This record gives sequence, structure tokens and C-alpha cells, in this order.
Amino acid sequence: MQFRDLKHQYEVLKQEMDTAMTQVAASSAFIMGRQVKELESQLAEYVGVKHCITCANGTDALTIALKIWGIGPGDAVFVPDFTFFASAEIVSLEGATPIFVDVDKDTFNIDSESLETAIKKVIEEGLYTPKVIIAVDLFGLPANYPEIRKIADKYNLFILEDGAQGFGGAINGQRNCSFGDISTTSFFPAKPLGCYGDGGAVFTDNDEWASLADSYRVHGKGSFKYDNVRIGLNSRLDTLQAAILLVKLKAFKDYELTDVNKAAESYTGILSDKVKTPVIPQGYYSSWAQYTIQLDSREQRDRIQASLKEAGIPTMVYYPIGMHAQTAFAPMRDRQSKCLNTEHLCDVVLSLPIHPYITEEDVIKVCKVLISNL
Repeated sequence: MQFRDLKHQYEVLKQEMDTAMTQVAASSAFIMGRQVKELESQLAEYVGVKHCITCANGTDALTIALKIWGIGPGDAVFVPDFTFFASAEIVSLEGATPIFVDVDKDTFNIDSESLETAIKKVIEEGLYTPKVIIAVDLFGLPANYPEIRKIADKYNLFILEDGAQGFGGAINGQRNCSFGDISTTSFFPAKPLGCYGDGGAVFTDNDEWASLADSYRVHGKGSFKYDNVRIGLNSRLDTLQAAILLVKLKAFKDYELTDVNKAAESYTGILSDKVKTPVIPQGYYSSWAQYTIQLDSREQRDRIQASLKEAGIPTMVYYPIGMHAQTAFAPMRDRQSKCLNTEHLCDVVLSLPIHPYITEEDVIKVCKVLISNL
């Protein structure tokens, strides 16, 4: 059994995929070929924004957003404590200070009450200037953008949507990667929409910011690539990856998103009265980057994970350590507020195999082994 079955996906898409890759090889337009612009157009239309600017990876996409806003030393950026390291890493790389915020135990996403408390604390202390809220669409579920937007407007902050795991999710029909002032995603292979390597994208309705993103991804270019008007990155999406994503995007829209939601419904139907299953609020739609349950303790989690492994069932723990506890952020630890929900989740979460091609039989097998070891 595969945790995210990319081999089976390739077998299903093989004819179209091989043709797409061969066409790129035949054209020799390996960098910024026509498929890149075509992909950007399709992604922007799907998400529902004016501009999509692709780049080399999801971390660069986040970095480009902070560069556009001029975030740097003395600025505070609010980041959920329960997330992948990149969400906070990019803040420090720009010289700004990440402020870690606790998350909601049901949705795994940034908690609005904790967020406002953290903002008020930073303002009262006066050491940093609040600038940005990074809201992560963890495991495929959109963050609580209605509440986050109220807070951002109240304190005059930008919202940067980290949709690395959330592409395809929605709130009342509005899709992920459209909620931020700038939004980003990742095309890492295991993501809901992934390529065959690294890739990322920036989304915005702002014409000026889109132009800056295009500049930053190509060494800070001006009117042409040898006219460098700012310090930028080497962060273009390869044509080959764009061609692969065009094939995958069609499958994603046609059936993959629907099928992964069916798999999640099957899991929940079997497990909801046995363990704490993922909570999807009214009006929300997940793209299920992960299907993550909560167990009673780290000891129970580790024992069940070992039993599943013995039965040939792969699982993952996302995440065993909160941002505030990362070694890289140790110098900030004394100033960091407690994130008790994050600490609890790090002990009890377990992600089960899920993808659009998982069979009902495999879902049942996972559930039987899990339940028998509770």
C-alpha cells in the first residue's frame, strides 16, 4: 500500500504524461516555454484570481511574497505553531521575527483568538511592528479566513495564505489560494496537485505585486533579463514541470478532487465513533493533502503506528515538533507564548494513507488494523 500513490497516478495518466514530456524535450524550450504561461493562465482561472506567477518551489513563493511587501528587520510576522518549517523559515530569512500562534485542535489551523492575543502582545511590548499574518491551509482545509480577515483589517496587516497543502479546498465555493492578499502553493510531488520535482506559485489580484513577483523570480529583472533592478531569486518553474502539471490539473479538476473526498468520507464513516477524525466546518471543503486522526496519547499513537507498519500500511506524523520547539528558534523560546494545542497535537496526530486512487478495500483494511489495536 502506498501513502500517496504517485505510481498508480502515472499509470492512469501515462499516455498524456509521456506525450507532454516528449513535446517539451522535442521543443528544447526547457525554461519558460509556452506551457508555463498556459499553466499560469489555467491556475489563475481555477483559483479565481487575476494573476498566477509560477516559481521553483513553495518556499520561494512565500519568500517572494514577503519581498514584495518589503518585510524585514523589526517586523513581526504571525505564523501558526503547528505547520511545516518553511512557513516560519522564510520570515527569519528576510530578517523579520516570526511570532508563533496556537492552532485550533479541531481544524489544525491558526486559532483566531490566539492570533489576536499575540498581535496585541506584540503591540504592547513595542519591540516589533506587526506586518503579516501567515495563514496555513493545513492538510487541505482552508484556514478560518472570515475571522482572520476581520483581524487583519482591524490591525492593518497583510494576509499571506500558505496554500502549500490546500490547493483545491474552498469556503462556500471560494477556492483556496484566493483568500490572501497574496496566496501561494507548492507543487511538491505529494501535494494535492504535484509535479515530478519541485514547483510553486504565487497568486494575487494586485497588478503591481504580480509584476514584482515576476521580477523577483528571475533575478530581479527589469524590462529584460539583463536589466536587474532589484535583488531577486533564480526561481523559475521548468517547462517540463509545467507540462506535467497541465496534465495533472485536468485530472485533478475532472475526478481526483472528488475521489479523494470520497476516500475521506469512507474513513470518517468507519472511524468517527472510534477515534477523533478530521473536522470540516460547515461550508468548508478540503483537498485532503492528509487524512489526520487524533489518538489519546503519544504512547498509543506510536504503538498503533508500529502495528500498521507491521501490516504493510504506511503512516506519517505531521508534525512531531511545533515551531516554537524547533532548535533553530531556541533563542526566541523565552519570549514565546504557550501553544498548548500544538503541544497536544504533536503527541496524538497520525496521518493515514489517502489519495484519489486508494480503493475502498484499502480504506477498510487500514481501519480494521487501526481499530483492532486501539
